[in-house]
Amino acid sequence: MEKKRIQKIVKASWVAVIGNSLLAFSKIVIGVISGSMAVLADGIDSASDIITSLITLITGKIISKPPNVKYPYGYSRADTIAAKFLSFIIFFAGAQLAISSMEKLVNPVELELPSQIAIYVTGFSIIGKLLLARYLKIRGKRLNSLMLSANAKNMQNDVLISVSVLIGLLFTIYFKLPILDSITALFVSIWILKVSYEIFGKTNEELMDGNSDPQIYKRIFQIVTKVNHVFNPHRLRIRRLGNLSIVEMDIEVDANMTVRESHDIAMSIEKAIREEVPNIYDILIHIEPLGNEEDERFGLNENDVKKLEN
Repeated sequence: MEKKRIQKIVKASWVAVIGNSLLAFSKIVIGVISGSMAVLADGIDSASDIITSLITLITGKIISKPPNVKYPYGYSRADTIAAKFLSFIIFFAGAQLAISSMEKLVNPVELELPSQIAIYVTGFSIIGKLLLARYLKIRGKRLNSLMLSANAKNMQNDVLISVSVLIGLLFTIYFKLPILDSITALFVSIWILKVSYEIFGKTNEELMDGNSDPQIYKRIFQIVTKVNHVFNPHRLRIRRLGNLSIVEMDIEVDANMTVRESHDIAMSIEKAIREEVPNIYDILIHIEPLGNEEDERFGLNENDVKKLEN
């Protein structure tokens, strides 16, 4: 079943690669021919989507590998490393576009009015991106693939970029001001830089074992406190492993309990968490005797979570 799922993800990624290749090629060529910096910028942005889809293909095959001695947690974080690499590629593309646009703005005598063919290829691009985004969104939901769903959202953002390019072209040609085309290209490049920064920041969070959503901590504390014979849940740590979460925490139980009784309590906690929190990779429960005092530096308690919410 999992093998078929991965095959479908790979197939959807190939559709994205081919679709973005056609769109990128047409926009870059027409951007050069028509003299539109904005269309050229949009084409380069679509070219970065080709890289995104190719990385998705390669990463999909890597993360499907089983855990081994070298990587006992498996290969899920290959997705995060790939996204980090992608953020640098997107940043470089955006920076190049920003520099080119600024050069056009400071040398207005070199600017030429773009031809109307730029409008047609941009309209074609909007339709193509909408179809690709919808396809990937549906496939991502059916296959429960966060990579495909994320790629779909990326293409939805590309639709907004193409719409802004189209509006800029209409104003440029209507008002006979080619400088508007370069201004639009500059805004597109800024958007690309923003996307690269957001991807970079998100991957930092996962690689540093961070979690920016305090609600999941609150939810787990609520679940654990409902389990009988559990006292003082603390040192809760949650870290991401691809699209999954690893939950680690300490609890206190009656010191006179047997190992079997303590183990059963830990299993009850694990079962309760898995039933109410989706996408759990593993749960590690450390059992301590009631009233235990140690120098514990890491993890959160309920008071820490309340501070995060304020």
